[in-house]
Amino acid sequence: MRCPFCSNNDTIVKDTRPSEDASSVRRRRQCPECLSRFTTIERASLRELFVKKKDGRLENFDRDKLTQSIQLALHKRPIDNERIERVISAIIRQLETSGESEIQSHTIGESVMTALLTLDSVAYVRFASIYKDFHKTQDFEKFIEALKTENPS
Repeated sequence: MRCPFCSNNDTIVKDTRPSEDASSVRRRRQCPECLSRFTTIERASLRELFVKKKDGRLENFDRDKLTQSIQLALHKRPIDNERIERVISAIIRQLETSGESEIQSHTIGESVMTALLTLDSVAYVRFASIYKDFHKTQDFEKFIEALKTENPS
């Protein structure tokens, strides 16, 4: 692992701990050259994923991009980070085990929508407003009315 401070190629692992959900490993490292300390997080990857965009472009799947979009939808909602991480890991596991290495962007969006519906209804509507490209308040009204019809709780 390269030191992010001095770019030395050799670092020493000082401490290793599994994450709460055991989906990743946190390693505390130190550079013997500049003595700086930093943390790395390692996750198992079953296969390399690519996202096929609506315009046909292929991009590498980016876990951080998925995390940011979910965290944006959940901004100021009472959901703890551990639950959010479990949801993100579950979505990625679902994508990795689908058997496909090229995933349609709408498939990822639908997976996020499904996960947010069970996690937080406000975050679900927030994400939907971007994902489904709402332009008017009537778009929100129709969506929420359909949501009430589907889930009358």
